[in-house]
Amino acid sequence: MSAIRHALTTKREDDFAQWYQEVISEAEMAEESGVRGCMVIKPWGYGIWERIQRLMDDRIKAAGVQNCYFPLFIPLSYFAKEAEHVEGFAKEMAVVTHHRLIADGQGGLVPDPEAKLEEPLIVRPTSETVIGAAMARWVQSWRDLPLLTNQWANVVRWEMRTRMFLRTSEFLWQEGHTAHADREDAVEETLRALEMYRDFVETELAMPVITGEKPENERFPGAVATYSIEAMMQDGKALQAGTSHYLGTGFAHAAGIQYQDAEGTQQYCHTTSWGTSTRMVGGMIMTHGDDDGLRVPPAVAPHQIVILPMLRDKPEDEELLAYCEEIRKELAGMSALGERIRVLLDKRPGKATQKRWTWVKKGVPLILEIGGRDAASGQVSMLRRDKLWNDAAKANFVGMPKEDFLALAEAELDNIQSALFVEAKKKRDENITRVSTFAEVAAFFSEDKRYPGWAEVEWARPTGDELEDVVQQLKALKLTIRNTPLDAEPVSGACIFTGKPAVEKIYIARAY
Repeated sequence: MSAIRHALTTKREDDFAQWYQEVISEAEMAEESGVRGCMVIKPWGYGIWERIQRLMDDRIKAAGVQNCYFPLFIPLSYFAKEAEHVEGFAKEMAVVTHHRLIADGQGGLVPDPEAKLEEPLIVRPTSETVIGAAMARWVQSWRDLPLLTNQWANVVRWEMRTRMFLRTSEFLWQEGHTAHADREDAVEETLRALEMYRDFVETELAMPVITGEKPENERFPGAVATYSIEAMMQDGKALQAGTSHYLGTGFAHAAGIQYQDAEGTQQYCHTTSWGTSTRMVGGMIMTHGDDDGLRVPPAVAPHQIVILPMLRDKPEDEELLAYCEEIRKELAGMSALGERIRVLLDKRPGKATQKRWTWVKKGVPLILEIGGRDAASGQVSMLRRDKLWNDAAKANFVGMPKEDFLALAEAELDNIQSALFVEAKKKRDENITRVSTFAEVAAFFSEDKRYPGWAEVEWARPTGDELEDVVQQLKALKLTIRNTPLDAEPVSGACIFTGKPAVEKIYIARAY
């Protein structure tokens, strides 16, 4: 087999971080905005986010949750009511102190000293406090519960080290916030949201995850329990792709969220919050991308099929375009993965091969290249993005009659969706290693291993100072505890950190 000349200049195995940035650039996903830590999401990247938003929103509403919108600006006093919550976000908060600018006399603008706000406003880092204030107004009786709300919005967390889609100062997300009469109902909602995330990410993004509970030190500020879905990227690092939190009654006490129960007694609500963000787009890139660019699962691809007519700027182009349009219309009337097929006829001028590589780098699942001879004989040439190369290191086009392609188009998209998941799960499972001592953990993540994966260990769920010692040991190796899988088998060994009898297993990894 001759050497393959890939579309990207950087290979994953050589420099994964640089490869990631190149995929985003070459696939026209996003670009720098001129504001540190903020990005412009371009149409292809935003189209993927819109697909994620649409499919996730359907699931959220199917659970009886209603969408709301809450202000971008939150009074500082709202945060002051919840000290533990504020401490977790204080270093990341952007603060508005003035409402007007004036000329500085030197051609510039400065805040007007006369326009200082009576109370500083925080640019939304998360909405527990402002939503809590609303819930305190909306909930009066047990008949008002459960109260299930969700918000699609942007948030700002002033990150020091940023990376597009994964960690930006401003990002897009959804945040669910619910209030319940008792602990049992709130915990049930917390786990329902977690399972919704797992099923969504695995089904729609074809990204295998492990669902589990975070250790005490990784809990959301003020939460009683935090659960996460954790995905392994191709460089072996972990990505927290979604979280769900049981908040107990702490936020309800701070915000005054109370209800009168059936016996006439005032009770505090138990609350939850859960969220996912544009970080899922970054996870999709790092899970499925290859050395030719992005590979988008058909479920979230803005265009599932792109038709490329091989135009020659000649009169016969008209017949070729008519043939391609006929195929486009037939495909657009068909369904795959539960929806109408999303198909684009790319009529732009230019060589078909150049346009082909544009769509290869964007990761469109199926590409059809059709020339004049194909149109005359009723043929098409199909390229599956997940099977790009043949044994001769050439683009793996498969020629067939138009009718045959139309008969298998739905199945091909289904197959690509499942094949991407199977491939990613195989890579993940092959890169999880069970270790039994801390020395083995250190050796497993030694510097000579570029992409070591995750370590699975048993531990005794230490708390307080004992847990802090564990955290510091791991921090020295640039490691974190990801979560305790909910579906784990019973354990019987000893904790590798404390030597005490283990009660569960955890995953340890480097993470984004």
